[in-house]
Amino acid sequence: MKLQKIIERLQKLHPKEIDLSLDRTKNLCKKLGNPQDKINCISVVGTNGKYSTIQALYAILKEADYKCNIYTSPHIQKINERFVYNNEPLTDDELTNLLSEIEEVNNGTQITFFEILTVAYFYYAKKYPANINLIESGLFHRFDATNILKKNLASIITVIGLDHLDWLPREEQTVEKIIFEKTSTLLNSKIIVAKQSSNEINNHIQNTIKNNQSKKIFFNENYNFVFKENDFFYFEDEFGGIRLPKPNLSGEFQLENISAAIATARQLKDYPITDRHIKDGITKIKTIARLQEIKSGKLKNLVKNNKLFIDGTHNPLGAKALNQYLQSLNCRKHIILGMMSNKDHNKYINYFKNIETLTTIDIPNQPNAIKGNKLKDKINNFYNIYYKDSIEQAISSIKLQENDIILITGSLYLAGEVLNLN
Repeated sequence: MKLQKIIERLQKLHPKEIDLSLDRTKNLCKKLGNPQDKINCISVVGTNGKYSTIQALYAILKEADYKCNIYTSPHIQKINERFVYNNEPLTDDELTNLLSEIEEVNNGTQITFFEILTVAYFYYAKKYPANINLIESGLFHRFDATNILKKNLASIITVIGLDHLDWLPREEQTVEKIIFEKTSTLLNSKIIVAKQSSNEINNHIQNTIKNNQSKKIFFNENYNFVFKENDFFYFEDEFGGIRLPKPNLSGEFQLENISAAIATARQLKDYPITDRHIKDGITKIKTIARLQEIKSGKLKNLVKNNKLFIDGTHNPLGAKALNQYLQSLNCRKHIILGMMSNKDHNKYINYFKNIETLTTIDIPNQPNAIKGNKLKDKINNFYNIYYKDSIEQAISSIKLQENDIILITGSLYLAGEVLNLN
């Protein structure tokens, strides 16, 4: 209860949820002794795959007995997920004490919720100066609260595409502008660039960071991977090749994120990583709401012997990758869809092919979500489309046959509601 009350107070410190600027974050950090200058960080920017890349790198580093702190957003079920230190999330009491201390120092000064959480993360991280901090950049990077570091160990650029366009002027809603926002202010260290969706995007990234003095490691130029039969894949970079077991993440697209994590781990000269650490680490990756199969619980009971998945994908680039995975499955697929209002709903759903049924729903507890009945009316290329009032009704309404699967997708907020409900 104490934690929830302080969260509610912090959310009222600024009239806007997002107000892209670095000044408020810098000012509060200065009052706290600039803790961000005293920690070792790996920054992760991009549109999709940031969370999976962080979790893959985290699994490898843990296998090598390195302690990590992790800052990601948004959280799926509990805000504590954003604050991981020494390989463990903060307890409610620890997080309450941390946020109370930061709130007192801030003393009512205007600051967004994400900004004050970021400052709190940096402040607590300085307690573990030897740890590696894995930090996910938020909406964009150039004016994101996480972009106040003066140095880091490396920057990872995951796949970049169109998303959050409503935060850009209409004439700037292009992938080139997004690439500029995400990559133009990366620090001089090492930059690892994951596989991109097109040569054009890859070229734009190269052009934007060409004057950055970092060592640059590009997919296909400096490292590569090939998926092989018999459940293994082959990774190769300047240090040689490794035959690796199949990771415990579904979807071949996850190999792009895992390979970027491997390429990064092998570039950390002050943190030796062996082939064995990588081999064992990638089989122990833990993710939430990224092609996650629900194997037990209230909602799983509704589908009985059929499979139920959730995935927080919410933009066209993610939909494309998700559809590729679905097309590799020889079964009937049913999608339950809930989305936020500011997304490109038709472009998102148009990537999905050969779907048996599509059921739209409301996202509970999210006033900025599009209502499921309006979402149904907007989507114009599905004939087997339905609307249901709740997640349970949507699942129960699907006439399942043997081996059918249900995928609930469209929003990380929806994924969180599903997990809590289950």
